This record gives sequence, structure tokens and C-alpha cells, in this order.
Amino acid sequence: MNTMTVPAEAEAEILAELRRLRARVPQLSGALAASVDGLVLAQDSAATEAESVAALTAAALGVAQRLSDCTGQGGFRELLVRGEHGYVATYAAGEAAVLTLIAEPRVNVGRLHLEGRRSSVRITELIEHSLGRRSGPEAPATDHPDRS
Repeated sequence: MNTMTVPAEAEAEILAELRRLRARVPQLSGALAASVDGLVLAQDSAATEAESVAALTAAALGVAQRLSDCTGQGGFRELLVRGEHGYVATYAAGEAAVLTLIAEPRVNVGRLHLEGRRSSVRITELIEHSLGRRSGPEAPATDHPDRS
């Protein structure tokens, strides 16, 4: 299994994005960025169960990817679970990470999706930039346009 780690400065930027997201959607009780193999990259939550949520997200992601593929819906983009006490939404953040949000039942689901998608794009950019910088520090980032 290929385990992804991000540099400390990227982790801090991801955490800042999670905090901005929670400020934009006050009904969020938690936000977590994790690798697709279930390791916490950053979290903004009072809950102490980040590792468990990340591991369960990885398991759910595997099922969601297979379901999406099997039904001809293409690559995984997002998953929404509605429970008695609220929502858990997971969004793809590139190929290597996911964003998982925990929301109160009164959240506007459209707003949750809008902001979750925006943040997942930003987290993708932060991760790709940090991994690109780590793999080629001699190449300035301005030499080539970012095309994802």
C-alpha cells in the first residue's frame, strides 16, 4: 500500500482550508482531509476519532468507487450519508486524498456540496503542489502551467 505524507507546511495550509470551510458552513461539526488509504492529513474537529473516521472513509471510498464503476458512472467524486443526527459527506481530493465533512441535520445540503467541492479542489491543489515540490525542488513552479 502506497502511503502518502505531506510536508508540515502543506498540512498547515490544508488545516487552514478546513477552518475556512467550517467558517463558511457553520453547521459543520467536523472536517477531515485524509489519504485514500485512511491516514489523517489534517482535521478541524472537536471529535477525537479522526483516525477512525479516516479509516472508515477509506473503506467507504473503496465501496463507492466499485459501485460507481460497476454502474457505469465513472470515477468517484462524492458520497453523502444521511443519518438520524446529520450528514457525512466525502469528496474526492485528487487521486490520493479525500475530504470528509460531518454536518448537522439542519445544514443546507446544496451549500454543503458547493463548499465541499470547492474545498476539495483547493486541497487537491495544495497536495499536488507539495508533492510536486518535494519530487523536484530544483524546478521552479513558474516554469510550467498547472494543468490538472
